Amino acid sequence: MFPSACIEWLFKDDAPDFADRIRAAKASGLGAVEFHLWDDKPLEDIRIALEETGVKLTSFCVGPRRSLVDPAQHEEFLAAVKATLETAKMLGRPPLVIASGFTREGVSVEEQRAEAVKALRQAATLAEEAGVILLLEPLNTIVSHPGMFLSSTTLALDIIEEVNSPNLRLLYDVFHSNVMGEDMEQVLKGRMHLVQHVQFADNPGRNEPGTGRIDWRQTVAKLRTLGYDGAIGLEYQPTMPTAQSIAKVRAAIGL
Repeated sequence: MFPSACIEWLFKDDAPDFADRIRAAKASGLGAVEFHLWDDKPLEDIRIALEETGVKLTSFCVGPRRSLVDPAQHEEFLAAVKATLETAKMLGRPPLVIASGFTREGVSVEEQRAEAVKALRQAATLAEEAGVILLLEPLNTIVSHPGMFLSSTTLALDIIEEVNSPNLRLLYDVFHSNVMGEDMEQVLKGRMHLVQHVQFADNPGRNEPGTGRIDWRQTVAKLRTLGYDGAIGLEYQPTMPTAQSIAKVRAAIGL
């Protein structure tokens, strides 16, 4: 496992210029970064900084965000996937993050799940052609994303299995899962082969690992036991200067 800095929130104090955050991450000894949406970013500057530093881009989000569960938005969703795949090609083909969209009032869970599967099958075909992995991310509905359809890791994995594409995998966010009261071992056991990326932030607060109640050494040990050896996205909001924050995180998680 290796850390990946979410430069959406980290290194802002060192580098107001977005692409320079990649250089700041490299200078701090980190070899991977990630961020959120791409359409407000200096893409050519990012490409140059990645090439210059050798830093790996581990993920960013499909945008603009559209609903998987609302068929009226599927055309716009697929257009967003196509546009984001083109951006991914210029940035080393990193995995791309997708959320479900909001629950539709008065529509059954089964119908919304079926619509998500339909949209994701089409998106996965596009991703297969482009050689890019799509990451389906469940989000918590208690603190950060009220009304989001997909908040369950188990349901997300069920959908991924139903789509049945090697280019659709899970983004498992420990913060969101913990907020929802999930047991990580229980929801991931036997299904870690479907997990492509993991993100860390402590609960409560979504701040540095080591500032809340999650046992991070135990979390890392369990992930290793389950068979995960990929990137750990440090997707948290720092409460201190980034260099100090990263040092605290590394001590907390042991990476």
